[in-house]
Amino acid sequence: MLYRTIARPILFRMDPERAHRLIVHGLGKAVRLPGVLPMMRSFWNVKPDPRLETELFGIRFRHPVGLAAGLDKDAVAVEGFAGMGLAFLEVGTVTPVGQPGNDRPRLFRLPDDEALINRMGFNNEGAEAMAARLARLRERRVPIAVNIGKNKATPNEKAPDDYRACLRVLYPYGDFFVVNISSPNTPDLRKLQHGEELKALLDAVHGEIAEQAARTGGAPKPVVVKLAPDMTEAELEQTVDILASGGVSGIIATNTTLSRDGLTHPNRTQQGGLSGRPLRERSTDVIRTIYRLTGGKLPIIGSGGIFDARDAYDKIRAGASLVEVYTSLIYKGPGVVRSIAAELSALLAREGFRRVGDAVGADHR
Repeated sequence: MLYRTIARPILFRMDPERAHRLIVHGLGKAVRLPGVLPMMRSFWNVKPDPRLETELFGIRFRHPVGLAAGLDKDAVAVEGFAGMGLAFLEVGTVTPVGQPGNDRPRLFRLPDDEALINRMGFNNEGAEAMAARLARLRERRVPIAVNIGKNKATPNEKAPDDYRACLRVLYPYGDFFVVNISSPNTPDLRKLQHGEELKALLDAVHGEIAEQAARTGGAPKPVVVKLAPDMTEAELEQTVDILASGGVSGIIATNTTLSRDGLTHPNRTQQGGLSGRPLRERSTDVIRTIYRLTGGKLPIIGSGGIFDARDAYDKIRAGASLVEVYTSLIYKGPGVVRSIAAELSALLAREGFRRVGDAVGADHR
């Protein structure tokens, strides 16, 4: 309530990107002050609940709700976001070399639609800067996924080199890695979701993962691929077939959409990727399709339009093992994570599921 009545009105009077930076960088600095992290955890921590605990990729998660990429692009506030009760964090998208991204303004609120449109363009400080921050973490309370992409100036035929470069630098610091080939804000990036370009990229990524695993002496770390919601049924089927046969550990469904169906706010005319409540149904449909195409054998992380426990539960029943939030944090504040977790546990209990994993793909049975 404090966020909705006090903090959000102040933040929403600010330029969206300025507010974003203020929150993320302010959070990164605030947690260094004595007592701040314990206070945050007392407000927002999710209580241990065996019904919500799950395991995916050989990694334990306290509950299934994590942070989507794009909010903490440079891993400047990992400890702060972990203090909000999130079960895992996806940082990035990071590229081999830092880049400024697209021209401003490039982030727009659509309050009437509970949505955001962004055309950021992978603005980030680069892989080396992220690696240095992750190396300095005082503690790692939750698993960290590192979302990697290519530099804007890199042509698609050279894209595998960029993804390998990110992995070489960041491999020691990620618990799993997300290959971003679905942002609509980097020219031609989405072409990497298809055919021979996708196969070549997967070969490069797996090759680098194998090299890094051999160098560090551990098992290869998991790799998931993030897909767009705007593919046709035939395109999605072809892409999922390549991913399933190409040895990826899972899929994130979905990234932002180019669709503007049903929007009412004047900012609907802005170019870029749309996130938030209008994406909810489409992303859930994509999850359902991927689960059906793979027979539930390829894990899915659901992302897009999750504002409450019912949204999360719908994605879980459609086939998602984990879910991610982003835009709902902007509109509802950090308490949304605790609320989703508590209400999700109640939903599972009411429908007779002892564990959240038992509900994954329930709509297909």
